[in-house]
Amino acid sequence: MELPAVTVSQSPEAKFREYLASRPRPQRFTDQQRDMVRFIFSQHHHFDAEQLIDDMKRAGFQVSRATVYRTLNKLVDAGLLRRLELGPRMYYEHDYGYPQHEHLHCEQCGKMIEFQSPAIEATLREVCRQHQFHANGHTFIIRGTCAECNRARMTKRRLDLV
Repeated sequence: MELPAVTVSQSPEAKFREYLASRPRPQRFTDQQRDMVRFIFSQHHHFDAEQLIDDMKRAGFQVSRATVYRTLNKLVDAGLLRRLELGPRMYYEHDYGYPQHEHLHCEQCGKMIEFQSPAIEATLREVCRQHQFHANGHTFIIRGTCAECNRARMTKRRLDLV
C-alpha cells in the first residue's frame, strides 16, 4: 500500500537549513549534509545508517561515517526523519511530508509494511483524552511474519511430511 504524501510548506532541504540556522549555536549546512538530505528524500524506504552509507557511496557520493551518524540525529531532531528501533538496529524513515502511519515488520525477511488505521488513531486519541495526555507522536510496530514468508514456511512443512 502506497501512502499519500502530505503537502508541506518547505522542501526537506530548506527545513533542515532553517533548523541548523535556528540552533543555539547556528551551524552551517555542508555539501555532505545537502547530498544526504537530497538522497534520503529522493526515495522512500526504511534504512539504517550503514545501508545509507553504502547506497550513497554506490551512487558516487563522498560521505564520512561520522557525518552520516551526526546528520541522521539532526534530521530526527529537526522533525524530518523518524527513528524505528528494530531489535539491535536503528532504522529511519521519512517523517516530514509523510502521513502518520503504523508498521508491520517481518522478522524473517525484514520487510516493512506501512499501513494507516483510523480505528487505531481513534483509540490512541481516546486513551490520551482519558489520561489528559498530550501526545507528540507515536511509533507502532507489529512484529511477526509476512504472507510470503508464511507461505514459504508452510510449503517447507508440507515437503517435510512427504
